Amino acid sequence: MNTTISPDKPTIDDGALHAITEGRHGDPFAVLGMHQAGERLVVRVFRPDAREVTVIDEDDPKRSFPAHRIHLDGFFEAVLPANTGRFKYLLKFTGFHGVEWTTADPYSFLQILGAVDLHLFAEGNHFKLYEKMGAHLTEVDGIAGATFCVWAPNAQRVSVVGDFNQWDGRTNPMRKLLGSGVWEIFLPGIVELTHYKFEIKAANGALLLKSDPFAFFSQHGTATASLVFDFTRYRWSDGKWMEKRKVMEWHRSPISIYEVHLGSWARVTEEGNRWLSYVEFAVRLVDYVVKMGYTHIELMPVAEHPFDGSWGYQVTGYYAPTSRFGNPDEFRYFVDCCHQKGIGVIIDWVPGHFPKDAHGLAEFDGTRLYEHADPRQGEHADWGTLIFNYGRNEVRNFLIANALFWLEEYHIDGLRVDAVASMLYLDYSRKEGEWIPNAYGGRENLDAIYFLKRFNEVCYDRYPGIMTIAEESTAWPGVSRPTYLGGLGFGFKWNMGWMHDFLVYMSLDPVHRRFHQGDVTFSLLYAFHEHFMLVLSHDEVVHGKRSLMDKMPGDLWQKFANLRMFYGWMYAHPGKKLLFQGGEFGQWEEWNHNKSLDWHLLQYREHDGLQRLVQHLNYLYKKEPALSELDDTYEGFEWIDFHDADNSVVAFMRKSKSGPPLIFAVNCTPVVREYYRVGVWGEGRYEEILNTDAETYGGSNVGNYGAVWADPISWQGKSHSLCLRLPPLAVIGFKKV
Repeated sequence: MNTTISPDKPTIDDGALHAITEGRHGDPFAVLGMHQAGERLVVRVFRPDAREVTVIDEDDPKRSFPAHRIHLDGFFEAVLPANTGRFKYLLKFTGFHGVEWTTADPYSFLQILGAVDLHLFAEGNHFKLYEKMGAHLTEVDGIAGATFCVWAPNAQRVSVVGDFNQWDGRTNPMRKLLGSGVWEIFLPGIVELTHYKFEIKAANGALLLKSDPFAFFSQHGTATASLVFDFTRYRWSDGKWMEKRKVMEWHRSPISIYEVHLGSWARVTEEGNRWLSYVEFAVRLVDYVVKMGYTHIELMPVAEHPFDGSWGYQVTGYYAPTSRFGNPDEFRYFVDCCHQKGIGVIIDWVPGHFPKDAHGLAEFDGTRLYEHADPRQGEHADWGTLIFNYGRNEVRNFLIANALFWLEEYHIDGLRVDAVASMLYLDYSRKEGEWIPNAYGGRENLDAIYFLKRFNEVCYDRYPGIMTIAEESTAWPGVSRPTYLGGLGFGFKWNMGWMHDFLVYMSLDPVHRRFHQGDVTFSLLYAFHEHFMLVLSHDEVVHGKRSLMDKMPGDLWQKFANLRMFYGWMYAHPGKKLLFQGGEFGQWEEWNHNKSLDWHLLQYREHDGLQRLVQHLNYLYKKEPALSELDDTYEGFEWIDFHDADNSVVAFMRKSKSGPPLIFAVNCTPVVREYYRVGVWGEGRYEEILNTDAETYGGSNVGNYGAVWADPISWQGKSHSLCLRLPPLAVIGFKKV
């Protein structure tokens, strides 16, 4: 069928005309907009939803030129009178229902990205890439609208689609910047909260509808459009915190982290069990964390993710805090409130893998762009996810710029990097023949190692006082050592070994603990090889592992006593601290991401007492330098006795340079140990600063009447000793006064 209709001979050849109307032209700017056609100027417009188009002189609106429809699908052409010079123009459209609108022509604007931007991106060093890529509200030549930029080097055509063009990918095809694989366009008239996606025509002709990898705001769940957002509006009020943070030495400071999943910390049951909002969290959660004495909140991934059951670990919108709880400015407000009340904010960051959702990064331009082409390198069979190709400069740039984005734009204080072990090893969770060795025949992922080192170097260089934390479960050496010393450069490493050994020990009936004394002393053999965090995280209270309380042996009283002892021991042990939500008051059920914590349990004395203990442990931890000042060196710890396996008792000392040492004794049985002697240096009065069996915590109140005097009796190699009464299943601590 002949679809070309024109009273005059069109100035465009049929091949280019049909390529535009069929949405397969690779260089629309060469066709659309104002062009020289022989001796005359012509303005070409493709707008399928328009019945009529008029070209209007922007400086002289009375001067206008009708455009003729030369293709039934909506291709218009206005051939200007002879000797008409170039001028700034607007396009007036009349729709099929008589609606009229006027806008600037997207194809009348020059290139957006400059040569320096493209060069830095190509070499992987454009650390503020998010200021260029994605959607940005702006003015160009006095015209308000938004710029759109996306990387899709193997696409035939890329278009911006949305309500503004009826989601028709033929209407606003983008300009390809040759050599970079970046596509760009400025669309006049775009306003905040406009919904959009990129329609990508792959090399094989397939049409893909993709969310913006750099979107600042997105829908979640089954609705997956990206939203244009004004990122310049928010004004921070946390200047004092940010200045103080620059000089913080976190290795020498107390860090007590409350790990939170925002969707299940608390819900509004009387309103359909809805989530709280970021604004509500800024009051309820922040006030709670302050009251409990924590130093930091760690949020399980807040980046946009479609599936609630992934807990946020399968990210599709790396630059967008999830819209489940509010918009980006409301999340900023939450962080701002944390800082104003002295609480740092850590977020879980997931650069190890991403999901296969059709709207996400998977086969983004029809090829394995962000992931490896070979599934032996590019897929996690266990998780059903894809692995980033860290050897590609642009992919590394996407991830490093993302880390910097959270630190810069959201004032985040720390990034806990998920699943580092899966990144380091090519054979991670793979059988023989299912992985590809590196260039030297080894199992180490050299590209991922380089990426992690570079990520840490750039983050610490640009934002002193932040922290990066590795969730790394193997014996990889130097995870938290600087890269110039051969390490990966992280600030801290989760101590997964401590968590495993202690949970195994604590789950034993006390009568059997005498045979497993080594489980709770082994961690001190390696405690100072890394900057460790002791963690009791969400991973230990799901998938049939039971809650921490339910792991404890014995009757009801013993379960609570065991957990109180465990927490007291954790805080006395070298290493920073992290406790998952609900653990602080003894949640009985396994964690469920779809429901609130069981806050009603706090009406019971035992749960209320456990929460009070955790609160007091946090305050004690922050008050006593011996618990943090020499946290990463043998100088800060000394065993007094770890040989008394028969009684399941250990005693040790924590030391500092600025305060007196602290003495701790742990009785891991329900038997009260009368007249138990512990060696100390020096005479004097030793105040009992901790007793996890105290009545206020729900215990039996066995103790030492608040203090003991050192006897001049040499014991355990010390000049003096304390004659103690060790409570059952408890930790007691003393400080010389």
